[in-house]
Amino acid sequence: MDFDTPINRIGTHCVKWDMMEKLYGVPAEGGLAMWVADMEFRPPAIVQQAVERMAAHGVYGYFGDDRAYLEAIRWWMKNRHGWDVAAGDIFTTHGLVNGTGLCLEAFTAPGDGVVLTTPVYHAFARTIKAAGREVRECPLSLIDGRYEMDFAAWDGLMTGRERMFILCSPHNPGGRVWTAEELRGVADFCKRHDLILVSDEIHHDLVFPGQRHLPMPLAAPEIMDRLVMMTATTKTFNIAGSHTGNVIIADPALRAKFAAKIMALGISGNSFGMHMATAAYSPDGAEWVDALMAYLEGNRQVFDAGMAGIPGLRSMLLEATYLAWLDFSGTGMAPAEFIGRVEKEARIATNHGDAFGTGGETFLRFNIAAPRAMVVEAVERMQAAFRDLQ
Repeated sequence: MDFDTPINRIGTHCVKWDMMEKLYGVPAEGGLAMWVADMEFRPPAIVQQAVERMAAHGVYGYFGDDRAYLEAIRWWMKNRHGWDVAAGDIFTTHGLVNGTGLCLEAFTAPGDGVVLTTPVYHAFARTIKAAGREVRECPLSLIDGRYEMDFAAWDGLMTGRERMFILCSPHNPGGRVWTAEELRGVADFCKRHDLILVSDEIHHDLVFPGQRHLPMPLAAPEIMDRLVMMTATTKTFNIAGSHTGNVIIADPALRAKFAAKIMALGISGNSFGMHMATAAYSPDGAEWVDALMAYLEGNRQVFDAGMAGIPGLRSMLLEATYLAWLDFSGTGMAPAEFIGRVEKEARIATNHGDAFGTGGETFLRFNIAAPRAMVVEAVERMQAAFRDLQ
């Protein structure tokens, strides 16, 4: 469980490092990649060993007999989240963006509205628009430095054409762990407006000490007849390239619709991803995640303290995820100016806040899942780039 040793990813077909100069003008050599939401850490040894066993065997055929895979998922959800999942409710997709697209195809039609609580994970809106559906933004309220839901305001934004609500729980990019009351509020909102609820809980394992993530089926069991759950090993264990996610549907009618779409599109699991997920969802994997979150807590403290020393900058207190959400509104700078300082002076590539929808315009998202020395370096570069404010 070595989180301190740097790993050189340049030249490995890594989106995060090998594409940042093209996209952000920040060269990999001398730059810091803090945008794409994957980690600078190797996964648990047990995952690496599973891949090595596949390579040693040397035959890469279709995956079959998924009993151990399904049981690993069930074990993890029960032991880590207190959630009982039936094996027959689990579908495997090529990641959760793919899962989102499949949900749109299975449960909505072109022209239908899909509710997003913005600012929120940018791939949702991109996928909705590409599918010919309409994004219906329900902005989160920023109160005392944290996001809150305003259901009364959202009620007034509904047109009657909405068919789906996509929830990000825990929230990306704000790092909120939604409370039981908030989750029940989402369930009530979906019932009130006759919406299918897709709950993307990919960050559910990445919760900081003192916080507890509550899966939607436990918070609001009365919503099961319109609930689609999405989970994955990929964020938790840094294996996003395996493109393996799970869509879990308890309701028989919804499950049949989704199964028909999976069949129509000829989708089946990636054997590497399924072997990796089976290995990850284990006691060894759980021990690794616990150590990871303790390490990320240190990174969070270093980053937040460093940003607090720059007048006008405010890092939202993360309750979950490893994605720091930094607000520049207090500087009075236009986005072009503060982005220019971060990219050209500090030489750090981050996600631009406007990509996350309404409310994100004055923010940048920094990935702090990296060796501590890299986070310290980022803090020092930011302090130098904004030295005139101090």
